[in-house]
Amino acid sequence: MAPGILHLDCPTGIAGDMVLGALADLGVPEATLNRPLEQLGLADQCRIVIQPGRNGGLRGSKAQVQVLVDQENHRHWHQLRQLLREAPLEEPLRQAALRCFGLLAQAEAQVHGWPVDQVHFHEVGALDAIADVLGTCAGFLHLGAEQISCSPLPTGHGNVTTAHGVLPIPAPAVLELASRHHVPLVSCRGWPPGELVTPTGLALAITWVQRFGEMPALVPRAVGIGLGERQLDRPNQLRLILADALPRFGQPTPVLEPSQEWVVLLGCQIDDMDGEAMATMQEKVLEAGALDAWLQPIQMKKQRPGHLVQVLVRPDQLEMLRQLLWRHSSTLGLREQWHHRWTLPRRLEQRQTPLGLVGIKWVTLPDGSRRGKAEHGDLVSMAQQHQLPLQEVRRQVQPFLEP
Repeated sequence: MAPGILHLDCPTGIAGDMVLGALADLGVPEATLNRPLEQLGLADQCRIVIQPGRNGGLRGSKAQVQVLVDQENHRHWHQLRQLLREAPLEEPLRQAALRCFGLLAQAEAQVHGWPVDQVHFHEVGALDAIADVLGTCAGFLHLGAEQISCSPLPTGHGNVTTAHGVLPIPAPAVLELASRHHVPLVSCRGWPPGELVTPTGLALAITWVQRFGEMPALVPRAVGIGLGERQLDRPNQLRLILADALPRFGQPTPVLEPSQEWVVLLGCQIDDMDGEAMATMQEKVLEAGALDAWLQPIQMKKQRPGHLVQVLVRPDQLEMLRQLLWRHSSTLGLREQWHHRWTLPRRLEQRQTPLGLVGIKWVTLPDGSRRGKAEHGDLVSMAQQHQLPLQEVRRQVQPFLEP
């Protein structure tokens, strides 16, 4: 299936099983959804089963996680994180799953007042939730969409019974996630009482969605329908719309809009570490997934030379990178600044050149035009392989940077 854009239409909320059902209904093979469970060594403990069904008189696909063994009472976040890090998962899948569970852990930690590593998941750490998260991430990666958006979410109202007792709706973790990531929620006045947005479903949406709001102008290509478990006074379904962006006049290439997100700038000043230790610290934070990290020479108090350390991270990475900076630097404190940033749509493409394959990062500008830049690491490898100056390699690759 050719890449396109995806829109999650959630008239009756979102849950992990509804997204799984929609992905399967859109054509993602059941084997693809189950493959991460095999890689985690959990295939003999649970599996995702997809079946056709109906809800409110409308057809769709129902996803069910069949648990084949007695589940553990709970898992701590650091245990689940270690399991994901050690499993032979494809790296994009590993990072998406870590981000999703990290979002849940941070929300639960805030709600209960615990250190994030001591968060223990009941519903979230159970096998069915692990299957929901890994299967959904595998499904989105299979589709390879260039952009994903999601409608505002109706959360429901009333109370829900959880492992922590009876809680109000929206559940505290849902409200915390929505608050942290500015997710628009819709009133459910006049609806029957009940929970429509689960913490796992919302964390999955935040992990994958670049934009929450009304459906953008698009040309639908296919629709996947995921059915919910509950019977409401209306069809309980999530619609996953695969589409092409609406071209502008005279522009046959679909135009993708810039997306916005919150990022956090971690900062500190250091004057008692040598250059090798500073370089190691910078490497560690980048390897851990920081968006960027840089060092700036400064003059500190008592006329001592030092460095300003700045690390740009996503909100769900905050706790992990705080701990990493404490461990690998001598700083006694960290500052945090929240920034609202816009990013242009981008994708990586491999192109064959006379010197070999080169990765090209394509960026789509707001007017629909594109520009490409060759990956520097690939150019360096080519220069070494062919014993050519770097500027000569760039000259030969330049014609392949045309859209």
